[in-house]
Amino acid sequence: MAVKLVFPRDNPPLSIISAAKIAGVPITIDPCLPSGPVPTLHFGSGDFIHGVNTVLRYIARTTSVSSFYGEDAIQAARVDEWLEYAPLILSGSEFEAACSFLDGYLASQTFLVGHGLTVADTVVWSNLRGAGQRWESLRRSRKYQNLVRWFNSMAVDYALEEVTSASAYVGKRAIGKSPAPCLKEKMPGLENTSGHEIDLPGAKVGEVCVRFAPEPSGYLHIGHAKAALLNQYFADRYKGRLLVRFDDTNPSKESSEFVENVLKDIETLGVKYDVVTYTSDYFPKLMEMAECLIKQGKAYVDDTPKDNMNTERRDGVESKCRNNTVEENLLLWSEMVNGTKRGTQCCVRGKFDMQDPNKSLRDPVYYRCNPDPHHRVGSKYKVYPTYDFACPFVDALQGVTHALRSSEYHDRNAQYYRILQDMGLRRVEIFEFSRLNMVYTVLSKHTLRWFVQNKKVEDWTDARFPTVQGILRRGLKIEALIQFILEQGASKNLNLMEWDKLWTINKKIIDPVCGRHTAVLKDKSVPLTLTNGPEVPFIRILPRHKKFEGAGYKAITFANRIWLEYADASAISVGEEVTLMDWGNAIIKEIKTDDGTITQLVGELHPDGSVKMTKLKLTWLSDTEDLVSLSLVDFDYLIINKKLELGEKFLENLNPFTRREALALGDPNMRNIKRGEVIQLERKGYYRCDVPFVGSSKPIMLFAIPDGRLKSTSIVSGA
Repeated sequence: MAVKLVFPRDNPPLSIISAAKIAGVPITIDPCLPSGPVPTLHFGSGDFIHGVNTVLRYIARTTSVSSFYGEDAIQAARVDEWLEYAPLILSGSEFEAACSFLDGYLASQTFLVGHGLTVADTVVWSNLRGAGQRWESLRRSRKYQNLVRWFNSMAVDYALEEVTSASAYVGKRAIGKSPAPCLKEKMPGLENTSGHEIDLPGAKVGEVCVRFAPEPSGYLHIGHAKAALLNQYFADRYKGRLLVRFDDTNPSKESSEFVENVLKDIETLGVKYDVVTYTSDYFPKLMEMAECLIKQGKAYVDDTPKDNMNTERRDGVESKCRNNTVEENLLLWSEMVNGTKRGTQCCVRGKFDMQDPNKSLRDPVYYRCNPDPHHRVGSKYKVYPTYDFACPFVDALQGVTHALRSSEYHDRNAQYYRILQDMGLRRVEIFEFSRLNMVYTVLSKHTLRWFVQNKKVEDWTDARFPTVQGILRRGLKIEALIQFILEQGASKNLNLMEWDKLWTINKKIIDPVCGRHTAVLKDKSVPLTLTNGPEVPFIRILPRHKKFEGAGYKAITFANRIWLEYADASAISVGEEVTLMDWGNAIIKEIKTDDGTITQLVGELHPDGSVKMTKLKLTWLSDTEDLVSLSLVDFDYLIINKKLELGEKFLENLNPFTRREALALGDPNMRNIKRGEVIQLERKGYYRCDVPFVGSSKPIMLFAIPDGRLKSTSIVSGA
C-alpha cells in the first residue's frame, strides 16, 4: 500500500522520518505544507492519520523490527511515556535540566526502554538533534558523557545523522514553493472549503490579514484564547498579518483596566500581532457613514421604545418611523449626536426587510445614545455604534481579508455582508469556527461580571474563573492551554468539552519537573514516637524529584518524634510493620486512644525490614519548630449543572460550595517556594503557590491543581 508523509516544508518531522527508515516502513515524503500544520500520513486507500505520536505508534506497530514498540505491555507503556514527555522536556527553559536527567538515566542503560532499540530512542534522539545549537553546545562541552555516548551511538549505528540531515535538506529546498496545491492538511477538525481543501476561502500567501477583536469589557477567557490562537495560526500559515483591535463601542462596560489585561493575556498566550488598534479610532468615519446611509435612505432614526422594538422585530412589524423623510431623520440624528433628551430616546436602524425569515436582517440597530464617558475619548461623543455596524466597516477599512467568528454568529453573517454592501465597501470573507464550551462553566462576560460585582469571587483572576489569568492562577501551564485549544482546531462542530482533558495535558507537563514536598493536615495529625529513633535530630539532603535533577534538593530532618496523617494512623494495627517514605520501616508497638480517638502511636525503627513487604507507605514530618504553616485551598465549579440550557438562569444553578481551605504543616523547605511555583505534595496531589512564605504568622497558600483523573475538578462538592 502506498504511503505518503506530508509535513511542513520548514519543519521536517525528524522523529517520524528516522523511525520509518530504521523500521523499514516505505514512506514517500512530501514537504509541501507551509509552517504550522501537523504531519500527516496518507494511505493509498484514502485514509490518513495525523500527529507526530500517532504516526510514530503506527510505524512502531507495523514494523518487522523486533521490540520496536517494546517487548511487552509494560515496555510499550514506557515507550508511550517517552513519546509524550520527550517533546516537552526537551523544549523550553528546562532543556539542560532534561539533558542532565537523561545523562543520569543512561548511565546504566544502552537503550531508553528494555534491551533493544525502540521508537522512544528515535524520538529522544530527534528532539535533541532538532534543538540545534543548544544541544551542540552541550555536546561539545562533554558535560553529559553518558548522553553524548548514547547520542553518537544512535547516529552511527543506525545512520540517524545521515537520515535527518537529508530530511532537513529536503525541507529547506522546498521553502518558497506555493503551498496552495498542497494545503490538504489542516488543523485537526478544519473543514474542507474547496477542491484544493485550502483553509481560508480565497486566501493567498502573503496577502491574508486577520484580526482578533476583543471587547474591553472583561478579561480574556478560555473561549477568547481559542479565537486569538486560531487567528495567529492562520496569520502564520499564510505569512500574513494579525491585527489586535479593541471593539470599544460600549463605554458603560469598558475600561483601561480591561485593555491592559487583555494585552497582558495576549502576550501570555504568545500571540504575535502586527499592531494594536481601536474601533474608537474610527468614530468620526463611522459617524460619517451613518449619516451617509441616512441620506441615501438606507437607514433611519427610530424612537420606538426598546421593548416594543424587540417585539416588532420578532413579529415582523415595521416601525412607524420607517418612512420618515431624510430631513426628519437627519434632524433626529442631530439630536442624538448632541445627546439631548429627545436624542436619547432614539436609535439609528438599517432599512432592510422586516419580513425576512432571518431576524438579524429585520432593520438592525446601528447607533445608540450613551452619556457615559469613554475610557479613551472621554465625553467627546454622545452616540456610539453597535458592534454589528462598526465591525464590518472597520474590517473593510483596515484591510482585513478574513474575519474569524464563532458559529454562534452564523445567523448574523448575512447581516454583516448586507451592511458592507450598503456601505459600498469591499467584501470581507467570514470564516466560522465553533465556540469553545466547557462543562460547568459560564463564559458570558455579563455573567462573569456579576460574579465579580457580587463578591462571589475575588476578582477576574479568581482561580474558579475561566479567564486566562484565573486558570493559570489555578495551576494550568500556558503550554497545556495552547495544546488543548489547538487540538480542537477550527471545526464548526459544537462540542461541550470536559475540563479533565485539559488538566490531563497539564499533568503531563508538570509531573516530570515539579518538586515533591510533604505536608500533614494540622487538625488531623497524630504523633508517632520512635523509641529507638535518633536522640539528636539529623538532616539528609534528598532530591526534590527523584527522576529530575533540575528540580533541586531539599533538606529532610529525621527525629524520634514524627507526625502522621490521622487517616494513616487509623489504618494501622498494633504489631504492624509500615514504611516511612525516604527513611525505612517501623513496627507499631502501641496505639493510644482517648474516647476512641487516636492520640499517639509508639513504635520502633526496623532498619532490616523490607519495603516490598509492607502494605502502608506513609508520608511523615519530624516534629520540629521550623515546620511551616500551610493553607491548602481546593475549588469546585461555580455552577452545578453541566450545561445551562437555553433560557435557564445561572442564578438558579449557583454552587454554594466552591472553595474550601484546610490548614496543614509542611516541611521547612517550602519556605523557599516562589509565587506561581508548582509542587507536588506527596500522596495529596499537585499545588500552585499563590502566597509564598512571608513569616511564621501567615501560612503559605497553596491552590490544588486538578490532575484530570476525577470527573469533578475538586473534592469540595457537597462539602
